[in-house]
Amino acid sequence: MTKGILTIGLLILANIFMTFAWYGHLKFNTGNLALPLIILISWGIALVEYCFQVPANRIGFEANGGPFNLWQLKVIQEAITLTVFTIFTLVIFKDQKFTYNHVIGFIFMILSVYFIFRK
Repeated sequence: MTKGILTIGLLILANIFMTFAWYGHLKFNTGNLALPLIILISWGIALVEYCFQVPANRIGFEANGGPFNLWQLKVIQEAITLTVFTIFTLVIFKDQKFTYNHVIGFIFMILSVYFIFRK
């Protein structure tokens, strides 16, 4: 498996956990749990996210023998974040609508990926 594919796979896993850490509590019934407890639960989920995110960045970074410079790593991560968030929102939060504004915004994100990777 190439370092680029491994990096992207780890970033996808990291973003799945981060999306649940940031937004999962908004959907799932947390009852009367106090906000500090919800924060601690989210931190626990985010710890798992970091177990994927940090290795992804280390493996993918060109100074460590990876294929991506720092700008590219960041844009890849943001594109993955938006993709994971969109899927999460459409599957978990069925009342949220995906509109043309979102499509236009994503087109601009794709253009940013193009320009960051352009030589």
